[in-house]
Amino acid sequence: MKKSIYYWSPCLGPIGTVKSTVNSAIAASTYGKIKYQVYIINSCGEWDDYKHLFESHNIKIINFKYKFFHKLPKRGFLKSRFSYLLIYILCFFPLLNLLKNSRPDFLISHLITSLPLTIVQLFKFKTKFILRISGMPKLNFLRKIFWKFANKKLHIITCPTKELKLKLSKSEIFSKNKIHLLSDAIIDIKKFNQDKRETVKNFEKFDKKRLIFAAGRLTKQKNFSYLIEEFIRFSKKNDDFILIILGEGELRKNLEKLIIQKGAYNKVYLYGYVKNIYKYFSKGEVFILSSLWEEVGFVMVEAALSNLFIISSNCPNGPSEFLNNGKNGILYENNKLGELEKSLDLFCSFKNTNKDKFEIKRNIFPFTKFRHYLALNRILSLNN
Repeated sequence: MKKSIYYWSPCLGPIGTVKSTVNSAIAASTYGKIKYQVYIINSCGEWDDYKHLFESHNIKIINFKYKFFHKLPKRGFLKSRFSYLLIYILCFFPLLNLLKNSRPDFLISHLITSLPLTIVQLFKFKTKFILRISGMPKLNFLRKIFWKFANKKLHIITCPTKELKLKLSKSEIFSKNKIHLLSDAIIDIKKFNQDKRETVKNFEKFDKKRLIFAAGRLTKQKNFSYLIEEFIRFSKKNDDFILIILGEGELRKNLEKLIIQKGAYNKVYLYGYVKNIYKYFSKGEVFILSSLWEEVGFVMVEAALSNLFIISSNCPNGPSEFLNNGKNGILYENNKLGELEKSLDLFCSFKNTNKDKFEIKRNIFPFTKFRHYLALNRILSLNN
């Protein structure tokens, strides 16, 4: 009889956690189709647009009664926290009843994890609860206490980087034997080969330019204002480069204003959200990650697969790990004036033979969907 895996991940927008949840569910359903039946909990309509994708991979959707996702405020810290609180309150009993009646074998929690963690502490279940911790969690007093109480009821805690795993182990919040490394399922080679062949429209104006890409939501975390200012200084010495930022977010107007103030409207382009990132990356030469904090980062792995040279800040918790401490790319000191500019100068000084030494493709294998499934299956099989 198949074991059931339920995913709980109420996402407010197209953030990395969406891809992480979707790809993990697809990997578990595709490669574990004999062993597992995968379900996505659609708490308030957040997964409605993914219905056909899930159905095509035999992933079943569990819909809660009320659909209020499109009415929720999603941008800004306070507004998003209000939305998370509303989901917590309105979904408490639906989730409790689902766990009591359906009795899934596993519940994997990616976002708004406080709700399933509260429920597991108040009630008894045979379900094995798995907590996914990503990003750079603030280990404040209340969170530490809450997680410590939940520790006894949790089956496994997974995290995407060795650095974060070490941080959690040192914090002594969870039992060390429960903390496991689980890389995100980012790469689908078949899809990559299809997507990279798509034509990019209206790109002829860049034919004689060397393209530098950055990608991600236009938020404080991604630190694009720093990137733009550093690139502008660099471009004064290297006029043949163009910076293209792929992504959308609440800081768009601020970044547009900065570009105009610096007179860089013909050097820096905000392209907005794109569905197929590979067809853009296929036109580029360099990828820059300027984040203040990051996991390994989906776009960094996607850039590596696309043969872009990678320049990254040495922010926590994953870029240094992925770039092998600078052996497979250039790491610069996070958010320090002039450091990214120097890194771009260094890149320009390399000959092709130098760039070959930074071969990075071997680093992407842990991030394939198949490798993710193998690691997830091993973790689900553990008896703690």
